[in-house]
Formats: sequence, structure tokens, C-alpha cells
Amino acid sequence: MKQTKTVYIAVSADIIHNGHLNIIEQGASLGEVIIGILTDEVIATYKRLPILDFETRKKIFENLKQVRKVVKQDSLSYAKNLRELKPDYVVHGDDWKTGIQSSVRAEVIEVLDEYGGELVEFPYTKGVSATEIDERLRPILNTPDIRRAKLKKMLKLKPYIRVIEASNGLSGLIAENVKIEDKNCIKEFDAMWVSSLCDSSFKGKPDIELVDLTSRINTINEIMEVTTKPIILDGDTGGRIEHFVYNVRTLERLGVSAVIIEDKTGLKQNSLFGTDAKQVLDDPEEFARKINAGKHAQLTRDFMIIARLESLIAGAGIDDAIKRAKIYLNAGADGIMIHSREKDGKEIAEFLNQFRDFAPDVPVVLVPTSYNHLTESQLNQMGGNIIIYANHLLRSAYPAMLHTAEKILECGRSKEVDDQCMSIKEVLSLIPNEN
Repeated sequence: MKQTKTVYIAVSADIIHNGHLNIIEQGASLGEVIIGILTDEVIATYKRLPILDFETRKKIFENLKQVRKVVKQDSLSYAKNLRELKPDYVVHGDDWKTGIQSSVRAEVIEVLDEYGGELVEFPYTKGVSATEIDERLRPILNTPDIRRAKLKKMLKLKPYIRVIEASNGLSGLIAENVKIEDKNCIKEFDAMWVSSLCDSSFKGKPDIELVDLTSRINTINEIMEVTTKPIILDGDTGGRIEHFVYNVRTLERLGVSAVIIEDKTGLKQNSLFGTDAKQVLDDPEEFARKINAGKHAQLTRDFMIIARLESLIAGAGIDDAIKRAKIYLNAGADGIMIHSREKDGKEIAEFLNQFRDFAPDVPVVLVPTSYNHLTESQLNQMGGNIIIYANHLLRSAYPAMLHTAEKILECGRSKEVDDQCMSIKEVLSLIPNEN
């Protein structure tokens, strides 16, 4: 008697639509269907956080009548599961012949050839797009509780988190939507950094904690209205302890994922001035008391208070930074940001080497503005978990605007800057009209 043939179908979808059901149904016509579900870690690295976790997605597919078995696929590569299960067929839509999945397809064919399996491709179901459905659902599902929790979830699922500055709704849209295809994945920014420097600069004010929290909350709300990604707030020094506890609850209620506060006192001087400006470090025990008060004030487990170490900026050295890090972690800090203006990155590497000896799992934030020759993967290997591009949209926008203004003055007309500007039609269509 001929043994029933088996069919392997890999899915990541937490939104099941007609396309998935069609592929499963057509696979079932060839044999018993085994579904390989991509893990949360794979999906998060490949494109974005899954809406539903692995166990929930597993239960959904287990309850489809055409599915005989559900297994875990812990890589974009099918190779491990195919070699273990040796299915007669792998079934997929024909939409992966080009683009980022083409190399995965090529590997599937190669592995199937090892034991005589066959790839069967059915026409992609037209008019249905999981990406489009996902984009429509995300704003609806973007409640403060869900948004606030995303950062901690990402830290568990991804090797590191890539963050870029957002200072208004428009730059927030860039942070939300810009993406590129790179090898077998889609690269995009995971979160947004609401910078005190950038927020102040866009308002034409100095970066000395002059812009109050009410104004900064307006910026946060402006960004939140048009985006869904988690927000990390540059909280400067955090202000007075008595004020900080209320501010923590306000930020938490808005859906902000984390606030980073720095251990300096007195009139704020931007860290990139280094010792060229007077950088006064706070008493570490007093700063720890502020962190502890903030942790006791928060109402959820998702919100993070991250302590920013300014020892290297103030010239106090690595030993001082390590001492402070231990004190702040004991006070309840959820992570550490270590800042440096040295261009070679060596003191960052040395600090991380010592820090990881006693805090192997604590999130570390790096802002490689000065040591920008180091890649994200290198920073991650050194021990960085959150990598922030803290002011690059501001720094690129200002020269472009200045050049345009000067050119119009020079020429007495605007024709010469046409090729450097978006068309009015593009501007009008830049912001989607959902009505």
C-alpha cells in the first residue's frame, strides 16, 4: 500500500487571509499538510514584530482541518526542517521567485534535490496582501498599552534595536515607513528617539532643558498620531525627584516605552561639548534615589527607566562609570546608556567589557555619533542592545533648507532649486488621506 505523501508549507502569518487558505487547500490536495511556523524571533528579525505570539499562531493553524501537524521553523531557511521531515513536496506561492525570498527559494530547491523532493508553486492570490492588512490593523491596535510594551518585547526577540531621531510628525513618518531590502531581510528602524537637542533646535531654542515637558509632550503626541513604533524619550536630567515621579506616570500613560535620564546636575550642557563645557556629575546616590522613585511611581511592568552615564563625557573615567552603573542598577534602572565623544570607540569597548562581567543581560544603549565608523553588528558584538542615531535627520535637514534659501536669494527665483525639492503634488500625497 502506497504511503500518504507529505506536504510542507512554511508560514509567518498571524493574519490569515484567502491566500494562505488557498495555498493550504492546494497543498492538502497533494498530501498531508505540515505547517512550519516561523518563530517570533525570526519574524522580528526578518520584518517586524508579530501581532500574535508563536503559541497563539500555532493554535490557529492546528485548528485548520486541512493541517495534520504544526512544527516550529526557527530560521528563514527551510533546510533544517526539510532534512528532518523529508516532505515529498514543499508548497509556496509563486511570488518568491524574485526579491528577498529568492535566495531562500534557491536553497529549498537544493535541499529537495538531496532526497528527491519537489517544489510546487501555485499562483499568488491576487487582491490580497498581508502587508496591506497589517498596515491597516496596526493603527487600530496601537493602544498606549500595546505600544509601550513593544520595546521590551523587541529586546527579547532581536539581537539589537535600531533607533532614529524623530522630532515631529513628518520625521516620525520617515522613521515609521522607511525600509530597504537587504539580502534575506527587510531593514527598517525599530523605534524612535525623541531627542531633547532636536526638539529644542526645531523650536529655535538652546539645548539647556529650556523646553518644558508640556511642550515635549505635544511633540510626542504629534508623532504618536501618525506612527506605531515605540518611543524612547530623551529625559535630560529628569529634573527634580518630586517632579520626575509625576512625569514617569504621564509618559507611561501616553504609551512611551522608555525614558533615558542622565546623571548630571546644574544647567545642562550638551554632552558632545565634552570637557570643553562644564559638565557637573550628580551625586550617584542622589541620582539613584531619582531612579528608584521613578520605578516606584510607574504602574506597569513595560515602562523602562534607563540611566545615562556621563562619566566618560566629564572625564571621570571608566572606573567611575562602572561604579555608577552598579549603583543605578541596584536602584532599579532597567538599562544603561554609556556616552562617549571619543572617535575611536575604545573606551566604549572597554567599559562594555567590564560591564558585561557583572551585568550580562542588562540592556545597554549606545549613541555612536562620534564613533560612527563602527557598524551596528560591531556595536552589538561589543555588548550594545539599543543603537540610536540621535540627531541625523535634523543635521541633514538644516543644510538642505539653508542651501535652498541661499540659492533663491542668489538667483532671485526658485527655478534653480526645483531638482532639489519635492513637487507640490508629492507633498500633497506625502500624508495619506484616510477619509
